[in-house]
Amino acid sequence: MRRNDTRINAVMADIRSRIASRTYQPGARLPSVRAQARAMQLSVSTVVEAYERLAAEGVIVSRPGSGFYAAGPVAPLALTEIGPKLEREVDPLWVSRQSLETDASVLKPGCGWLPAAWMYEAGMRRALRAAARADTLELTDYATPLGHVALRQFLSRRMATTGIEAAPEQIMLADSGTQAIDLICRFLLEPGDTVLVDDPCYFNFHALLKAHRVQIVGVPYTANGPDVDMFEAALREHAPRLYITNSGIHNPTGAVLSPVVAHRLLKLADSSDLVIIEDDIFTDFEISPAPRLAAFDGLSRVIHIGSFSKTISASLRCGYIAARIDWIESLADLKIATAFGGGRLAADIVLTALTDSGYRKHMETIRLRLAEQMEKTVSRLKAIGIKPWLMPQAGMFLWCRLPEGMDAATLARSCLKEDVVLAPGNAFSQSLSASDFLRFNVAQSTDNRVFNVLARALSEQ
Repeated sequence: MRRNDTRINAVMADIRSRIASRTYQPGARLPSVRAQARAMQLSVSTVVEAYERLAAEGVIVSRPGSGFYAAGPVAPLALTEIGPKLEREVDPLWVSRQSLETDASVLKPGCGWLPAAWMYEAGMRRALRAAARADTLELTDYATPLGHVALRQFLSRRMATTGIEAAPEQIMLADSGTQAIDLICRFLLEPGDTVLVDDPCYFNFHALLKAHRVQIVGVPYTANGPDVDMFEAALREHAPRLYITNSGIHNPTGAVLSPVVAHRLLKLADSSDLVIIEDDIFTDFEISPAPRLAAFDGLSRVIHIGSFSKTISASLRCGYIAARIDWIESLADLKIATAFGGGRLAADIVLTALTDSGYRKHMETIRLRLAEQMEKTVSRLKAIGIKPWLMPQAGMFLWCRLPEGMDAATLARSCLKEDVVLAPGNAFSQSLSASDFLRFNVAQSTDNRVFNVLARALSEQ
């Protein structure tokens, strides 16, 4: 292929990508040929030829004297077409689908939940039996917009143990933690807004934010929280609307936010229009509570969310949002518009399980099992040259660096052939700077086959 054809194809690929991601909506005017040429540091004639070819294909239309416009109707949104072209194996949605779709015989050290045998099954069964005896309305009717009153009262008391003051009226139930974030994004964001995420962060944040057609900027994450200097630089350069993080046990690193970093972050946020979503899904895995941004901030610009899919049941969907009352009112309207009323049944079962006399003892056992399995997993991984980035204080995740020269995506493809699902580092990294990292779930790493398959794959790479 001639060099000029390569450049023309690069312009065409750029325009197609922007149309697929809805950056250019149907009928939107494209940059002039001169502006596009400057932006891509190409000649005007190259851009003219690319635009003419796109027009011939019907991707864009030419309006004499006016310019070029995106054609319509728009194609269905394809999340895999948004952003840089990655091999599907390292795509966040691929990691999720492999973890969710493969059968029980497949080992999943890369997934983000406890094994079924570790969940609170006995308490769930008691709660289900109690629910079966409930009044007809509890079994059949919609919930109120804010959701189950008794569960919101319980959550208010529970959050107070980590210093968060949230009245029941400041809490709204959602179908899950993911739906909670989705509602907040619908409430606060417009397409093209900028959102800050930790780098690395939970990979589904990337997928969800792409669906909202926003610009995602990663801030390097340290052992004490986000790099404050880089965070400040991102605020100045990008004027972000939102920042999403875990300030309890961080996913995927297992790190814990320090009080000093928390205060500095909030001070920086006060000088901007930034809103912070604090995802607190791992609170029951903590041995001692980490600092909470929502506690320091008083729910002024921090929105606190959580769910119970990691400790009670992922099958029973129930999450929550704690925020300023005026925001909760708007979010309740949005919840009605997008999902109408929530369910009563899930919230009632979750509350019964949480207040069951055995739940506290169950979680004490889980924390002990995780600590023991953390040590065993670290030892097994070190024996084959895989080292933890840090030793987590609690939780299920280990963020590990591979031996020098090893690529996590290649390793994951190799291990998948032997029915072991891994989570490659770049699925978590907006900057794609974690190609030599893997996230391990220690609770899902109890089978010797995990380490045997890893050792073989490493020796073959």
